[in-house]
Amino acid sequence: MSHDVVDAAQAFDPATAHAVIRPEAVRFVSYPYEWSFGQLRDAALLTLAAQESAAAAGFALRDATAYNVQFHQGRPVLIDTLSFERAVPGAPWVAYRQFCEHFLAPLALMAHRDVRLGLLLRDFIDGIPLDLAARLLPRRTLLDLGLASHLHAHARAQRRYADGAPGGRRPRTMTALQQAALLDSLRRTILKLSWQPAGTEWADYAEHTSYGESAARSKDELVERFLVAAGGRVAWDLGANTGRFSAIAARLGRDVVAWDLDPAATERHYRAVKRDGVTTVLPLLLDLGNPSPGLGWAHAERRSLVDRADADTVLALALVHHLAISRNVPFPLLRDFLARLGPNLITEFVPRGDPMVERLLATREDVFRDYTLEAFRAAFAERFAIMDEAVVEGSRRTLLRMRRRD
Repeated sequence: MSHDVVDAAQAFDPATAHAVIRPEAVRFVSYPYEWSFGQLRDAALLTLAAQESAAAAGFALRDATAYNVQFHQGRPVLIDTLSFERAVPGAPWVAYRQFCEHFLAPLALMAHRDVRLGLLLRDFIDGIPLDLAARLLPRRTLLDLGLASHLHAHARAQRRYADGAPGGRRPRTMTALQQAALLDSLRRTILKLSWQPAGTEWADYAEHTSYGESAARSKDELVERFLVAAGGRVAWDLGANTGRFSAIAARLGRDVVAWDLDPAATERHYRAVKRDGVTTVLPLLLDLGNPSPGLGWAHAERRSLVDRADADTVLALALVHHLAISRNVPFPLLRDFLARLGPNLITEFVPRGDPMVERLLATREDVFRDYTLEAFRAAFAERFAIMDEAVVEGSRRTLLRMRRRD
């Protein structure tokens, strides 16, 4: 992470301080269980590159936790400058196990079992135990030299020494050449892990909506107009899919956090912003029906979604019907939740008769008597002033711009 060196007199104990640095502020703090496969993979490769650079200078990373990486201006950056320490000649990399638990294990599970297993990082915030990962992985991964050594054999070694007295084992040593070979092996193992973003429910949603060309163009124009009217610097795009409206917000100069439930859509979005060099859009994974909670010690080690809310404008497009019908969230509860995320809201009401609503109702009893535009307006008017409203051309959908009543 880039930083400035400031006056050492600002240290807690200036007499013992070598230097005092002021790091560049990360605009939004995200967590590994909110990252796509590609984001976690890029964070792993960055961590290995940092350890290689440190070793070349006689230092080492004493931590290899995924929480030491953040995504800033479109790329992963290492934020824990103080995790570097002088290397002890001949000592093995102390953070090797942590790297395997935070990066290798979840990536292997996502690539070889199911990409949704990345969510295990939410329960195991200190990294996925290697013995658990080894049991969950298919037996064919034993034939992969990298996974066999860094994960399966590593897990067996942990079990073997779990009950042994530390004093009974001879201290391990590693030459500089062996350490370089270890890092090279880890990098090649990570690079071999891949996942193609396809086969999930919403991966191709943008290409299979109920909009015609004129309706899509009308919606784009309305969203842009409403964003300009709302103003602000930060936009959160809820249900961003592959980022059509995130891109509009970014073109208007907004910093965008783009949340979506679907891992394939989020991965495709991340690959697109990475390919195009976009630095103001951060795609992330989120189930709004079960958003990221406060985790860790005293529920405060990792902050909840609401505790990190900093949006000036929240985009909730093609979202209300999913939460109201699929997740049974009443309008007042949805209203109160959205009001906690930002002062301005741009949302969309999709009425009965729309193919997407009919699709949701096809597999369940229609008990949603209050699912009407009138009821939606009335519920939201208790917390928001409706500033603008327009029907999307060529559809029955309505876009509304609202401002929170503070």
